[in-house]
Parts: sequence; structure tokens; C-alpha cells
Amino acid sequence: MVLGAVLGLLLLGGAAPASAHAALRGTDPDDGGVVASAPRHITLTFTESVGLLDDSLRVYDPANRRVATGEARHAPGRSDTARVSLPDGLGTGTFTVAWRVVSADSHPIAGAFTFSVGKPSPTTVSVPEGPDGDPVTGGLHGTARYAAYLGFALLVGALTFLACCRPPHPGRLRRVVAAGWWTLVAATAVLLVLRGPYEAGTGPAAALDPSELTRTATSRPGLALLARLALLLVAGALLTRLRRRSRAVLAAGTVLAVALALTWAAAEHASAGIQVPLAMASSVLHLLATGVWLGGLAALLTTLYRVPDDVPAAVVVRFSRLAFAAVAVLVGTGVYQSWRGLGSWEALSGTSYGRILVAKLAAVALLLAVAGRSRRWTARLVPAGAEARQERVPEPVPERVGGPPSRPRAERADGPTRPPAGDGPAAPEPDRRALRRSVLAEAAVGVVVLGLTTVLTGTLPGRAAAEAAAAAPATDIPAASVTTVPFTIGGARGKVQVTLDPGRVGRTSVQAVVFGPDGGLSTVPELRLSFTLPAQRIGPIDAKVSDLGGYWGTGSLNLPIPGTWTMKVTVRASDLDQVTVTHPIRVTP
Repeated sequence: MVLGAVLGLLLLGGAAPASAHAALRGTDPDDGGVVASAPRHITLTFTESVGLLDDSLRVYDPANRRVATGEARHAPGRSDTARVSLPDGLGTGTFTVAWRVVSADSHPIAGAFTFSVGKPSPTTVSVPEGPDGDPVTGGLHGTARYAAYLGFALLVGALTFLACCRPPHPGRLRRVVAAGWWTLVAATAVLLVLRGPYEAGTGPAAALDPSELTRTATSRPGLALLARLALLLVAGALLTRLRRRSRAVLAAGTVLAVALALTWAAAEHASAGIQVPLAMASSVLHLLATGVWLGGLAALLTTLYRVPDDVPAAVVVRFSRLAFAAVAVLVGTGVYQSWRGLGSWEALSGTSYGRILVAKLAAVALLLAVAGRSRRWTARLVPAGAEARQERVPEPVPERVGGPPSRPRAERADGPTRPPAGDGPAAPEPDRRALRRSVLAEAAVGVVVLGLTTVLTGTLPGRAAAEAAAAAPATDIPAASVTTVPFTIGGARGKVQVTLDPGRVGRTSVQAVVFGPDGGLSTVPELRLSFTLPAQRIGPIDAKVSDLGGYWGTGSLNLPIPGTWTMKVTVRASDLDQVTVTHPIRVTP
């Protein structure tokens, strides 16, 4: 039930814009800037290296026509840039640049900005900002990422439980191992197929495009997924030798587990930012410890519920010690990764990454509390002084060929057989039931932790957000103020769109566009604007706008004091038709 709830949340969350890990540092030309002549290139600079798509940069002219540009490339020697060349004869007006790239940790990011050549246009192209992609593709991709983590935990945790805890009836746990292997294989295949549409923001049908598959297979995230599939094929062959507990099989399994964890570290958070080698090592250890703990919990839960009630207490004690070691690794690597991702205490509450991290820490604290309760029930299953005996491996009893098994030596000499040395005495049934409930609760909370981890790996780290903010050009100029003033003249309705850029005190430019009843641009013989600040008895100040061919404007308006001004708009359509309307407008300091 918990697993289904988490998957449902991921599916519903797939419709929201995906967070990313690179951030835009700056643009050339500047966002909102005005240049005297058309530039030869458009260059975007990011906080980390980015991958480029076939359609990474799209440029639109003032008439909403796409400009024919060159292929998007990196600037020479700069993998953290995206550059596109512009044609000759670009013209004047405001141009819109829409961009979409892939950050170094495999997540796509997108946005848009504008610049003007000569002078701004009265209207600009409306391009949505942010990495909005197809919601179905995003939901499927997020679900597959969660399933991959879950499959890895089941595979590594169940195998470690079999090797280190030596439970009775291991055949039942081989089903858990097989489930983990198949889940990880299927999730990896889905991630590989959806990689292209996920980066481009298109629907799942685009996955059938051979060019998308080819591009995915040559990208770093695609190569990591292909390597994961190859390792899983080797692991599948090794699983056929699961009954043979030789040192060679255990060593090969350990190497494969580390290699599988590397396929995540090489394509996600650890592969970008500061201290990359140390971060990748920490990420591998963190993922392995998570698998050992949570996957081992699933194996222990299966053992406690499906194996008859003769589960040796030593099995539970061994896993308790194994889980304690895994938690110690998780704490150490988790503290380092949190410091690396946050960068400051302020990011803990001021960024999405920090808030999700707090939620994960709260879930982990609850998980540790439940785990502590499980350890107390484990201690009650082991009588005092029996722990040393539980670590001795029982001596195998030979069977006679062609007859019934021979009795253990103790039974032949002394009567009834004693419990084998490694099993320990039978546990009271109430304690066993309490332990099963505690382990079940621990596994349920672990599934939630795994879901929060998946969400966290898809969120912009606080350190990257702070670096992007620090790298942004310092400016105290607020955004332009745009006000729409409706009017009715001669029985016809229209509106005037007035833009103050910037909308603050001091010298500012004014652009006014008149729209007719049909919503199209309208030409009028006269337009007058004046501004009054009643609270300070200032005004009216005549803006002295003039007809600039399609719109009215001036660059010499001076509003000396911040506050709520009254803007008076006079529109004259003919010698007889004229209307004056007023509208409040906010001027910032």
C-alpha cells in the first residue's frame, strides 16, 4: 500500500515542471538588453557543463517568425556554454530566445529571454519559461527512476542478507532476488527508451524515433544506462551460481554491486559540482548502504513471514549488526552529501532542495526510531550468554547412502537432539510477532525514504542555486511595469497598453500601444499621457509621447518619488471622438 501511494505521488508529480541542477549564469546579449547592431552569436553561460540537443536554441523575431540559425554548439573550450550563430540582416526590434539543454547530472533545463536590436518592439513573442515537458513522459520517467532504486535495493539487499545472515530455506529469498533483478532490468530499459523524449520535452511516442535512440546511446546518461544493462546481464549469469557460496562468487558479486552503483554516480548529482571524485565515492557507498539496509529489511520480512517459525535468532542478530553498519555508512555519507548539496544553512529552509532534505531527514529519524525498536525485540529473542554460541556454524550431519539419515551424534549418545549450535533456542511467539510488526513498519517507512530520495535527486541543489544567484549580474533595476487601460470611444471598445521600463523612480522610458475592438493594433491621430501623485501634490507631469510608427513612446519621462501615481490617458480617434481615462500605477524606489 505504501509503495502504491508513493508511485501515485510520483505519477501525479510528473505533470509539474522538473527541477534541474544547472542554472543559467548569464547571456550575451544580456536579458532585456538593447544593442546598437545585431550580434553575430548568442551565447548562454551556465553554472556547470551542459549537453546540447538538436533544438537547444530557438530564436524568434518581433513578428513571431523563427530565425534561421546555425547549429547549437559550445563556445571554444567552454563546455558550460551554448552558442548559436545568427544570420546577416537580422533587422531591428525585440527578439526572443528559447533554450533547452541537459545539465551535467542528466536533467534537462529550459527557459527564455529577450534582447532588442536598435530599439524595443511594442510586442514580444510569448515563450513559456522553465523546463516544461510532456507530463506523461515526465511521469513515466519519474516512476522508472523510483523503480530502478527499488530494484537495486532488493537485489543488493537480498543477496547480502543471504551471504551474511545465512537464513534457513534460502530458496524463498531467491524469489526476492529475482524480483529485484527483473525490476531493475525493466526500469533501466524504460529509462533508456524514454531518455530522448525526456530531454527534449516531447511525448513518449518520440521514443520510437531512431535518431533519438542513436543520440541517447552516445550521450553520457545513455552510456551509463547501457553499462547498467550490461552489468545486469553479467549479474543474471552469476545468479545461476547462487547456491555456490564460494569466495570467487562473493567477490564477483561485490564488484558488480559497486559497478552498478557507479552507473548512478556517473550520471547524477555526484558527477557535477565540487569534489567530484570524493562525491562519487560517497554516492556509491550511500547507495550500497541504502540497498543493504532497505533490501535486507525486505529479505528479513520475507523470512519472518514465509519461513516456518524455526527461524534462528542468530539470523536476526546478524542482520541487526549488518544494518547498524549500513546506518553508520549512511549517516557519514549523508552528512557529506547534504553539506555538498546545500552549501549554507539558509538553503535548508530557503530552497526546495533543503525542504525536501528536511522531510527526508525526518523520515530517516522515524526509520531509525522504528529500527531501534526492532533491535530491542531482537535482543529479547536472544537469551543471555547465548550470543557467543549463535556465531558458531553447526557441523554438517552426513547421510547414509541408501538409508535414512543418520542421527546427530548428540542424539545417539544422549537421547533427544539439542538445538544446533548456530540456531539458538526457540523464541517466544509474542516476541516473534512483535518483531514481525516492527520490521514491517521499518520496511514501510523505508519505502517512503526511498521515494523522497528519488525526488531529492531531481531537485536543484541549494549550492547550485546560490552560485547562480551570485553569478547573476548585480542590478537594482526592477522589471518593467506594464499597465493595460481599457476605454470606450464612439461605441467601440479598445485598450492602451502602457509600459514603463524600468518601473521605478527617476528617468524611465514609456511605450504605449493602442489596440482596437478586434484586439489588433490600432492607429490613432493623438495619444497623451500624464502622471500625478496626489499624496504629494505632484503633477500632472506630461510624458510628451510621440508617434514612433505603430506605437507611441518617449525616453525622457522622470518620476521623482515612489508611490501610487495616477496615470491619465487621453485617446483621440478623430476631430470629434476623444476620451480620457485614469488608472493607478505603482512606481517603486
